[in-house]
Amino acid sequence: MNKRNLSQQTADTLYEMVADGILPPGAQLPNENELAARLNISRTTLREAIHILAAQGVLTIRRGRGTFVTADIPSGDHFNFGGLAPAGSRLQDLLEARLLFEPGLAAMACHRASDQEIARILSLGAAVEEAVRSGQSRMEADWAFHQAIIAASHNTFLTRLLPAINQASTESSRMRSAEEMLTADTLEDHALLMKFLQLRNADGARQAMDIHIRRTMLHMNLLDEGASWGYSP
Repeated sequence: MNKRNLSQQTADTLYEMVADGILPPGAQLPNENELAARLNISRTTLREAIHILAAQGVLTIRRGRGTFVTADIPSGDHFNFGGLAPAGSRLQDLLEARLLFEPGLAAMACHRASDQEIARILSLGAAVEEAVRSGQSRMEADWAFHQAIIAASHNTFLTRLLPAINQASTESSRMRSAEEMLTADTLEDHALLMKFLQLRNADGARQAMDIHIRRTMLHMNLLDEGASWGYSP
């Protein structure tokens, strides 16, 4: 736990350096030894922090070349997501945020996505199913699936919230016991969601996404009893 917290703290520090312009979009990070010494951490912790930010789309790892700040990150972070802690109530906060707007984005995708985007979402959903059935971690595949749906909504402002959404999804998946409980539900929820997206049924997609997120929160004991926010079928 302490090791994970230190990795997240390091990721937050690096994110603040990006938000403050110390590491501008497109900039290459200093070499591993130099940066680890500057932050007074081990290289292992630094690597874990980099992978956290790479999963969130903040950093890009280029094999043989180094690690770079993603070029299309807006300068300055007006949302201050870098300071959000991933555990406890913060995880609940992030999942509640998903519950509030992600069902709506799924509905938007039904109206706005191209045929190619729908096909890609279905392909990514199949990749999640394959990962689950083969016993592999579904974290990256699941994130790619949700990212594709949000991107297909073609709402530029909301797609800037992707790092926060990914943080919630990543931390949820890292809780192994919860992941085991959610395996069957994930397959069922995703199948229903993909069906409505393929049919371009906005109301159905909205409800399916709402059920999926609520069920995730329920399994993790993060859904307040009687909560009525989000979509109400």
